[in-house]
Amino acid sequence: MNELQSAGHTIHFESGLNQLLPFLVEGKYSQVFIFTDRNTSELCLPVLQEMLGDYSTFDLIETDPGEENKNIDFCIGIWKTLLDFNADRKALMINLGGGVITDMGGFVASTYKRGIDFINIPTTLLSQVDASVGGKTGIDIDNVKNMVGTFTLPQAVFIESRFLESLPERELLSGFAEIIKHGLIADAEYYQKIKESSYLDPSSELVHRSVVIKNKVVLEDPLEKGLRKILNFGHTIGHAVESYALENDKVPLTHGEAIAIGMICEAWLSVKNSSLSNDELSDISNYIKSIYPKYHIKPDSYDQLKELMNSDKKNEHGQIMFSLLNSIGDCKYNFRVSDQDIKESMNYYNSLS
Repeated sequence: MNELQSAGHTIHFESGLNQLLPFLVEGKYSQVFIFTDRNTSELCLPVLQEMLGDYSTFDLIETDPGEENKNIDFCIGIWKTLLDFNADRKALMINLGGGVITDMGGFVASTYKRGIDFINIPTTLLSQVDASVGGKTGIDIDNVKNMVGTFTLPQAVFIESRFLESLPERELLSGFAEIIKHGLIADAEYYQKIKESSYLDPSSELVHRSVVIKNKVVLEDPLEKGLRKILNFGHTIGHAVESYALENDKVPLTHGEAIAIGMICEAWLSVKNSSLSNDELSDISNYIKSIYPKYHIKPDSYDQLKELMNSDKKNEHGQIMFSLLNSIGDCKYNFRVSDQDIKESMNYYNSLS
């Protein structure tokens, strides 16, 4: 369980980062940069430094926390910082943080001087089970998520449960949505185990199983031409709701809260457009609504949400494409769904008490 082989690199679990030092001291890299946000710098960087012992030969690049900062303007600032440090193509960037940091840091590294190496050290539950695995990098454009990015693999990923100890409850719940998704799309038995677990104390076994599921899908379809699209279950509507909330709500939804909404809506679509049973829909809806806060999708936001869905990366020939469940543990992709069904799926979500 300590290592998982991915495409061209290794995902290390609970290794105490003792495998990281060889990357840093073997002389391969001219400079080492740690990219983080100000919150993670305060809470997680000391943990990393403790694990690295006497090694301190790195430069720190900090950014402001939050999805709203995952944009091209902040990337330009980071590129300029790298230039100020005279970073060359033999530099290494270590992305220490949540999904915003691994997404944006990977994008910055993969494009700076046409690409420098990077390592991901995810520090949130969400980034450990999702954002740090699979080689996707990206930034947002006008609050539309991950519109610009690359497929670039890290040199390694290090997953450490110690970093989760500082997370507030809401962030743990956010990451838990992706764990639920992995069970729903690929492993019915795992989904039952998830329901018996607590998002407040996600075990290393749950994290490992989710990473195994995602890694297996990514290895089969690294560039998201087919099967990898199932990882977007809950995300077509979920991303639209997340983007809308980021722009309009005083307290925006977390990624996981939005994906929880999306999974209920897209489970309803799975009954209407695939072969998910009504009993399975009730199971999914009752479980998700039992742990996630209720949110009201405003009827007058439907047109704006539909416009956001029109920008989804899975769309083909102007058609919104969904990944839907045949049953719990079995997901298929490239479903075309009518506008009326999309609206009714959101009405179904609003109808849940």
